[in-house]
Amino acid sequence: MVQIVFYLFILFTLGSALTVLLTKNVLYAAFFLLLTLLGVAGLFVLAGADFLAVSQIMIYVGGVLVLIIFGVMLTNKNRTQPTEYTQPNHILTQHRSWLWALLVAGGIFSVLYTALVRGNFVLLHQGDVTYRSTVDIIGRQLMTEYLIPFEIAGVLLLVALIGATTIASSSRKK
Repeated sequence: MVQIVFYLFILFTLGSALTVLLTKNVLYAAFFLLLTLLGVAGLFVLAGADFLAVSQIMIYVGGVLVLIIFGVMLTNKNRTQPTEYTQPNHILTQHRSWLWALLVAGGIFSVLYTALVRGNFVLLHQGDVTYRSTVDIIGRQLMTEYLIPFEIAGVLLLVALIGATTIASSSRKK
């Protein structure tokens, strides 16, 4: 049963990803990207990486994709030039060469497939392994051995946020 759900998630994710590649409407591509990212989150759940699945939904679906959709919907279009499309939010992409995308995706797939086939996964061959959630493992590692890089990244992001606010406020005064 789990394998059937896994293959359904794979088909769902690949189908929506192909639709992102093949559609000409940017807004539709953003909506199908939402479905692709949700499919990847489902695959993370099936792989036992619950923290990655929640992070995928919170960061990509909740933040980045909503930003893309609002950016497309609120873009100020030039209304002085006549266009052949009068529908709102119908922004077409200019370049439609899918051959290069297919070749790059095929190359990446072949590399990943050979790595998975030739890989020696130690955890698969072990017997009884006590289960700890990935959130527990990540939390313990962030607060013990990766504490200093975690704090440095936090301070760096804070400095970048203060710098962006300073630059934005100084450009408004002029």
